[in-house]
Amino acid sequence: MLFSKNIGTHLSIDETSLSQGELYTFLTNKDGKGKKGTLVASIKGTKSNDIIAVLNKLPLALRKTVKEVTLDMAKNMESAIRHCFPEANIVTDRFHVVKLVLEALQHVRIKLRWQEIDKENEAIECCKKERKKYRSIVHQNGDSPKQLLARGRYILFKKESSWTHKQAERAKILFREYPILKQAYKHVMKFRNIYKRTNSFQAKQEFEDWIKESKEHEIKEFNTAANSIEYHLENILNFFENRNTNANAESFNSKIKLFRANLRGVTDTAFFLFRLSKLFV
Repeated sequence: MLFSKNIGTHLSIDETSLSQGELYTFLTNKDGKGKKGTLVASIKGTKSNDIIAVLNKLPLALRKTVKEVTLDMAKNMESAIRHCFPEANIVTDRFHVVKLVLEALQHVRIKLRWQEIDKENEAIECCKKERKKYRSIVHQNGDSPKQLLARGRYILFKKESSWTHKQAERAKILFREYPILKQAYKHVMKFRNIYKRTNSFQAKQEFEDWIKESKEHEIKEFNTAANSIEYHLENILNFFENRNTNANAESFNSKIKLFRANLRGVTDTAFFLFRLSKLFV
C-alpha cells in the first residue's frame, strides 16, 4: 500500500510482524502523530530491493521534499532510504544504539552468572562425594551469587541516581564481588552521557574516544559494539541536528500489535491491512 498524500518532510521506517512471523515494512509520517495521515507505505518483506521498488513509485519531486528519515541500525533500510530519498538525512535511532551497548553489558552479567552456576554445580557434586550437605554462599542482602547476578539485571539498565535503597545495596555488593561488571557499567554510563551533548562536533569527539577506549578494553563485547557504532557513526551524529528518534515508528508498531491482539490474530492479511489504512490514512 502506498499513500503519497501522507508524505512529509520527516519520516520514520520500521518493520513489524503481522502473522506467523511474516514481516512488513511500514513508512510513517512523524507529523501524523500515530493518527490519520500517519501511514505512507506498507510493504511486504524487509528486502531493500522490495522497499525501493514500491517507494520509487512516488514521484521523484515528492521524494526530494523529504528532509529526514529515522530508522534502526538495519543496513537494508538505510540502503533503501538512501536510494529513494536523495535529499534526506538518515538518522540512526538513539534508543537502538544505546540498547546495543546495554546488551554488551548484560552479556557480561549473563556470562558471570553462568560461571557462578557452574561453580555451584561443582560444589554440589563435591559435597555429594564427601557425603556432606551443600550450603550456598549468601551475601548480606540475602542473595546467593547467582541470585545477585540475576537480580542485578534491572540495576544495570538504570542510572545510579534512579536506584532505590535496596537496589543501591545490591549494586554495592554486585560491584564489590565483580569489579569487571562495575567497570563495564561505568563504560556504558559514559556512552549514555554523550547523548546529552547539544552539538554533533563535541559528540563526534566523545564517540570516537569511547570507540577507541572500547577497542582497548579487556571486555570483548564492547569491542563488537564499538565496531558497529563506528560503522554507523555518520548516521548516529545526524541525531544531534533535530534530536529526532524512531519512537513514533515504535509507537505505531505497538498500535498494530494491539489491534492484532484485539482481533485475536490475523487470518486475512489483505483485509487486516485494509482496516489499518482506514485507521491511519
